[in-house]
Amino acid sequence: QVQLVESGGGLVQPGGSLRLSCAASGLISRFTTMGWYRQAPGLEREWVTSIDITLGATYADAVKGRFTVSRDYAKNMMYLQMNSLKPEDTAVYYCNAAQRWGQGTQVTVSS
Repeated sequence: QVQLVESGGGLVQPGGSLRLSCAASGLISRFTTMGWYRQAPGLEREWVTSIDITLGATYADAVKGRFTVSRDYAKNMMYLQMNSLKPEDTAVYYCNAAQRWGQGTQVTVSS
């Protein structure tokens, strides 16, 4: 069974940066695709980015060029570096792998 724990959320001003982390444990391998999703108030959860050892990283158009996903396979960690943050990036961010979800971490972009 896979367990995922996100961290690193917080309050940041527009234009600022945050780095989210996702710690994975359990039955997960380097061949497992991992991803980040987000859910803003009143909206459905949406895909942000995925990373796969063979296909690399893919991004939603809304974050392309501003967000960078990475993995540390030795530590079973996934990261999301978010730069040039906008108010519309405000959401709870979730880590996903092997059809499992973490508890989410809140990101608020506001002046």
